[in-house]
Amino acid sequence: MSHKRTFFESLTHWFSDENFLMILEEIQVAIAKTLSIAMIIVIVVCCGQLILYLAQKLLTDSTLIFKNSLFEIFGLFLNVLIAIEILENISAYLKKHVIQVELVIVTSLIAVGRKIIIFDLDKKGGEDLIGLAIAVLALSISYLIVRVYHGK
Repeated sequence: MSHKRTFFESLTHWFSDENFLMILEEIQVAIAKTLSIAMIIVIVVCCGQLILYLAQKLLTDSTLIFKNSLFEIFGLFLNVLIAIEILENISAYLKKHVIQVELVIVTSLIAVGRKIIIFDLDKKGGEDLIGLAIAVLALSISYLIVRVYHGK
């Protein structure tokens, strides 16, 4: 009987609010570290793809102006920047254990900006462009609200 009671007491101890929250935080940190490593791999691969793509275009494009591929190059550059911003979000979480809303909004603005830069009116309609404009407006207002709130 005392063995069962000891087991129950140890279970109660491990699942006390304080210990349970500590375990959850350790799991979150482990996941954030795993995501950081994965994001570094993504960034290195994207940079490699960008370098290979640029080298291929430099060797095969006789005009050296990238007329047909300029927006694709911009898209690849912005993909790398977005990945770096996501890595920064993860790093900020690891440092402060808080998701920084301002950083998330800025990353979202960069991603929507990328979509606008590579937007192809031949393949997409005007309603898609209006949707992106609404997203930029909403994110900009959100960013302004967060900046004003943090400024106080």
